Amino acid sequence: MFSEKVQNARVGYTFDDFLLTPNGSYVEPKNVDTTVKINDDISLNIPILSAAMDTVTESQLAIALAQEGGIGVIHRNKTLEQEVEEVKKVKNADDITISDVITINPDSSVSEVQKVMDDMSISGLPVVEGEDIIGIISRRDVKPIIKSGQDKLVKDIMTSDVVTIDESTSAEEALDIAYENKVERLPVLSDNKLVGIVTIRDILNHKKHANAARDKDGRLLVAAATGPFDLERAIALDKAGADIISIDCAHAHNMDVVKFIKTIKENISGDLCVGNIATSEAAEDIIAQEADCLKVGIGPGSMCTTRIVAGVGVPQMTAISDVADVARENCIPVIADGGIRYSGDIAKAIGAGADLVMLGNALAGTYESPGEIVVMNGKKYKTYRGMGSMGAMTGGFGGGADRYFQEIQGPMKHTKLIPEGVEGAVPYKGSVSEVVFQMVGGLRASMGYCGAKDIDSMKEVARFTRITQSGIKESHPHDLLITNESPNYPTLE
Repeated sequence: MFSEKVQNARVGYTFDDFLLTPNGSYVEPKNVDTTVKINDDISLNIPILSAAMDTVTESQLAIALAQEGGIGVIHRNKTLEQEVEEVKKVKNADDITISDVITINPDSSVSEVQKVMDDMSISGLPVVEGEDIIGIISRRDVKPIIKSGQDKLVKDIMTSDVVTIDESTSAEEALDIAYENKVERLPVLSDNKLVGIVTIRDILNHKKHANAARDKDGRLLVAAATGPFDLERAIALDKAGADIISIDCAHAHNMDVVKFIKTIKENISGDLCVGNIATSEAAEDIIAQEADCLKVGIGPGSMCTTRIVAGVGVPQMTAISDVADVARENCIPVIADGGIRYSGDIAKAIGAGADLVMLGNALAGTYESPGEIVVMNGKKYKTYRGMGSMGAMTGGFGGGADRYFQEIQGPMKHTKLIPEGVEGAVPYKGSVSEVVFQMVGGLRASMGYCGAKDIDSMKEVARFTRITQSGIKESHPHDLLITNESPNYPTLE
């Protein structure tokens, strides 16, 4: 019986075990469509999420990734209130309408106006009397008289002929109105009451990110992580505007977790993503609890030691394909989480049935990721750690510990924890946009080789060739000393 268990064990495969086989193709990389539809209301323009890790995703990186067409998952190793604020920062980041408008009354002096502008770092103020907007004043009005006319009143120098727009005015319409009337800012009215203000700068910034992933109201998309039993956090994040709530635990096929999925689902309005899992049985049980999305990966991450410490896991390509077989029957998106080192791995994951990939290491060293840049031996690095590392478990607010079903007890925190991750540093990679450009560019190239016009086509037409260790060696640059590193081929071992 035991010998059969060992001898009949199936073989598991990961990314390096395969190459995609080139097909006859009329598809050029520049023409492929990388959009992914998660549900009727949520679509991404690139199939990339950022990992819910405390050295990867906070609001700054989530904003940058959403502007590129993906979505960031805010980590939960912080207080509920702090995570809610991070979500709100993303949802408000690219809104062209500033709703919290600072105003001034017509009887204020020039010196008062100057102080407000300096203190709040703004260049213009609507002038209101009661609930009515009667003018607008800018630095341009104040600057010529700042020294000689400190005591002059706002009503004497303001622009009285105010050009306003309605709440329903689109960004394009607002820009046309601003240019036509040669104004820099437009007060927004609802029932003749001031509810916001729009500036040309914000409109142009909005238009600059034409590929951004936005909700139906034009705001950037964002996801947020919650514990497997943290209903209060899930509800708060949902109310804050998170488009996807992601249950974040190392083993989502724990049956207590499975049973609680429906409770969370019934109390939120956004989509519910559940992970991590690695088997078809897990997919079946979780889908039965009405999850909207599945996250696959037990131990493939570069900083994860679960497969060594616990001896548990499924090589990532096998795990993706097993889960995808079940998910496809139920029209549930699959996220491949972990093990992505190169852009070609994204293509392989999609070819094996994934709809999206989650990146941790690849985004950890970017300018927008949390943490400071450090210099070691003349090279720039940023810190990166697994959420099962000792630092993540004992630092922050426990998001690392309960993810692995552990508790911090007593003053000697580290003696009562079994870490399943390590801490380290990764090379500084520049901006998120630069990393995404290379990753998506490699995916586009792969889709061109395979003859796939879009992500769904890639899942269908992709064919694999299983390779040997010699094939892996042949696939990488060999028999030379690399003197000029490529941005899409990291050489750090």
